[in-house]
Parts: sequence; structure tokens; C-alpha cells
Amino acid sequence: MRHFTKRLWHRAWITSCPWHRWGTWITDSLGAAQIDPYGNINTTVIGDWEKPKVRLPGSGGANDVASLSWRNIVLMRQDKLRFVEKLDFLTTPGYLDGSRESSGLPEGTGPYRVITQIGVYGFDEQTKRMKLLALHEGRNVEDVLNNSSFEIIIPEEVEYTEPPTREEIDTLKELDPDGILIRKK
Repeated sequence: MRHFTKRLWHRAWITSCPWHRWGTWITDSLGAAQIDPYGNINTTVIGDWEKPKVRLPGSGGANDVASLSWRNIVLMRQDKLRFVEKLDFLTTPGYLDGSRESSGLPEGTGPYRVITQIGVYGFDEQTKRMKLLALHEGRNVEDVLNNSSFEIIIPEEVEYTEPPTREEIDTLKELDPDGILIRKK
């Protein structure tokens, strides 16, 4: 698997970008074409590098942002082609194979949440593997299992996300009056 994670490059970036060093870039949000159990993401190519099925836009700076932000939030659709055991290409590091620090990334940084149409996920403190935190209304554990190519840690008792309040829905509609992101009924 090819990837852009280079220890010296990250150290140079930390040295040259004071907002990361000072911890002011706290949270970022990213999209992804693929994600693996450790929150590593692919936005570069689907399929073989030399003859890809699809060539995607690439990092666009997401590698820099996710490598050095304290918390990363990934927003994406969930299905077996996107939630994969092994990425076709590692564009942006999550917890790599369970440890970011051994690759020269700042301690205490990394993926925080993955939010999909099915639920909200976090990462196990010890193994750094993805775990279910809460399901969205109308979803169940079977939806999680049927829409992932890797094993997701499922808690004994599953929580549900709170539905948005009327005020939150109204605010979203004000921000998206044409219904591009928020569907009009």
C-alpha cells in the first residue's frame, strides 16, 4: 500500500506551522471515499494505483490537517465498499495500525468521530479500532454489520442519537435555503 506518511515530513510541518504546535487547530472535519478500522482514510484512488477504477481528488490538504489536528471528525456514507478492512490507498492517517506516535505524529491527536447515515462511531482507547457509540433513529446493529467490511466494536447496550430540535432544524434550513444538503419535504 502506498501512502504519504513520512516521519521527517511531519516533523518539518510541525516546526513550520505554529498553529499546530500551539494546539489552536483543535478539530477538523473530513470526507472520505474509504475508511478502515483505525480511521485511516482514502481520497486518492479506488482500485490499483497504476490502473485505478476511479481516480479521486486526493488529499487537498486533508493529510496535513488530520495529521496535526487534535480531533478529526469524518463525515461519510457507510457501506461495505467504503468501510473497508484495507484501504486501496492511504491518503490521510488515522491511527495507522493502532499507533500514530510511532510514525512521528503528535501524541494525543487523531480520529475522534465518524458520522454516517447509520450512526456515530469513536475509537477504542487501547486498540484504536472503530467502535459504535450511537445509532440514529430507525437504525439497528444489523445495519452497522451489513454496511461494513470490517468488524466494528459493538457495546452491550447501544445508545441512540438525539433527534434535532425544531430550532436546530430551522437553523439548518436558514443555512441551506435551496435544500442542497438538507432535503426539502
